[in-house]
Amino acid sequence: MKKGTVLIVDDTEMNRSMLADMLSEEYDILEASTGAEAAKVLQKRNDDISLVLLDIVMPEMDGFEVLELMERNGWLNRIPVITISSETASAYIDHAYDLGASDYINRPFDEKTVQRRVRNTIMLYSKQKALEGMVAEQMVEKERNNFLMVEILSNIVEFRNGESGLHVLHIRTLTEIFLRKLQEITDKYPLPAARMALIINASALHDVGKISIPEEILNKPGRLTDEEFAVMKTHSMQGASIMQDALQRHEEELIQIAYNICRWHHERWDGRGYPDGLRGDDIPIEAQVVALADVYDALTSERVYKPAYPHEEALRMILRGECGAFNPLLMQCLQEAGPHLEEELRLRSLSDVSEANIRALSSQVIAGGKVSSRTLTLLEQERIKYQFFASMSNEIQFEYNYQSDMLTISEWGGVRLGLSTLIEHPEGNGELHRVFSLEDFLDLKHRLNCATPEKPIAGGMYCLNVKGEKRWYKAVARPIWQADAPDEVTGIIGKFVDDHEEQLRLEQLRRMAEQDSLTGLSNHASARSWIRRALTAEGKQYAMLLLDLDNFKAANDAYGHMFGDQVLQHVAHMVKNSVRGGDIAARIGGDEFLLFIEYKGDIKALARRIFDALHGNYKSFPIRVSMGIALAPQDGNAYETLFHAADRALYAAKKRGRDRYCFYDSSMQDLLSVLSSMDN
Repeated sequence: MKKGTVLIVDDTEMNRSMLADMLSEEYDILEASTGAEAAKVLQKRNDDISLVLLDIVMPEMDGFEVLELMERNGWLNRIPVITISSETASAYIDHAYDLGASDYINRPFDEKTVQRRVRNTIMLYSKQKALEGMVAEQMVEKERNNFLMVEILSNIVEFRNGESGLHVLHIRTLTEIFLRKLQEITDKYPLPAARMALIINASALHDVGKISIPEEILNKPGRLTDEEFAVMKTHSMQGASIMQDALQRHEEELIQIAYNICRWHHERWDGRGYPDGLRGDDIPIEAQVVALADVYDALTSERVYKPAYPHEEALRMILRGECGAFNPLLMQCLQEAGPHLEEELRLRSLSDVSEANIRALSSQVIAGGKVSSRTLTLLEQERIKYQFFASMSNEIQFEYNYQSDMLTISEWGGVRLGLSTLIEHPEGNGELHRVFSLEDFLDLKHRLNCATPEKPIAGGMYCLNVKGEKRWYKAVARPIWQADAPDEVTGIIGKFVDDHEEQLRLEQLRRMAEQDSLTGLSNHASARSWIRRALTAEGKQYAMLLLDLDNFKAANDAYGHMFGDQVLQHVAHMVKNSVRGGDIAARIGGDEFLLFIEYKGDIKALARRIFDALHGNYKSFPIRVSMGIALAPQDGNAYETLFHAADRALYAAKKRGRDRYCFYDSSMQDLLSVLSSMDN
């Protein structure tokens, strides 16, 4: 067994000799007569030295200076130091401890005390190093587990919308690349390493709200209709809602970041995104970065509705603004990272834990194969997460494994159907066929056998016997092929969706698509539609009022975006209470609201009343608005003309000092031109 090495540093040779005699049987001894000589020995042999016995009082370079040198060079992290001196003053001893000494021995030396102190200190440090090594290994393992969980999560979330399981991993990688590049080029968004790690992990959850989007919209091969796209856009608020529910139980920074990403990763720098029309740095930086990552990966990946664009073409499209406006600093990050982006994604997607490995893990568990307890724990966590999503979506989800000939049904689905969650040999199982007829079972099996990797989705409409009641369900399923054997199917995953409940949910989603998800007011699209119809009526007088908050950015900056949301909800309540039931109140983006009212008589008095009603305080935060008003008809009944006039009047109100309202008139165009030239 190799001996440890002790370095004795003392300017008195007798002291060095005595200590060497006490320790030489157990340890190899190195000696230094000065602090400078000790520094040279440490420089050459620091990897070999187990402990330093250090005299404090030495000429030129004393023991305190040696301790400071060891701290600067990082040697104290792995080499313990016992100081030796005849000084006994507490301040003297405390200073040695403050500089990193592990222990203190007084002269004259007692042999047993020296031997015991040296042995115990070396043993303690050895155990500490072993413990640190174990902790480091556990941290590495935990990070690998996080990576595994992210990849498993990608299979769950991305399966529903027909995307590659690599999408979530790509988003994670791209988010990390852009964040690190952002830290290099600017100090505008200072992010500690811990927060960067949280953002990178939370990015995997950006599309979790898609669990609520109907399959026929999510996987539609062609272009979505306006109504379908409105439903698709609700996924950002659905994801935010999931995170908001979690925040009420656990005030974790990771969940708050995930909330920001889920809700705002489709916002754009110029305010033309959704769901809230935020612009500029009103959008949290984590959502801005994930938005860019999401667009790049969507362009360069194949989807059911489009082929993959080449890397160079995707960069050109983003930089030309074809995919919406992004933070100019992030555009710089994209340009600088661009030449290496493809290679980074390719290399980081290669891992000991591949997509095939993850699928095989599930198969091994179901088939009764030997899997480590750590893997079983991770898969159990994933099962709980999967069941959580299944229960939220009210879908009967299932998985079939060919190796074990076993059908697994989600817990919610098992309760719904009155079946066990694990069914062996389903083709001949009488319990299953009381619910799902053998004829329908074989029909679905045939459809799945006809599926191909190019067209993997199969399904049909089937009548299920749900606890004695016949109900129609839509089945959607897909085979899972072995990654290294594309012709070999290892299993099937799918779901049954209650057709009646699906229609009700679609109707609910359509209603949601007409509302602003934060405030409950109409959104801009639905308001526009209703106003256009109203403008065709003859003999009625209408006014359009556009308003925005004068100090909304201050609410976000001082108290955070969640408080800003509460302010917007409060203002929406004030807006709704300031008009009659037949009038139209809408949030049209960010902190901008629209009112469309019918009036008789003096519109000025009505406008004043509405303006005054929209002032007040929310939790001591002052609510102040600027408002522009245009009257119909305005050069005809066109909605766009009326909106443009009200917008100009709002602009004039803000230029005249804010916290006021202006009516549009023919002279306002000249006024706006003058004000605009003054700005320039």
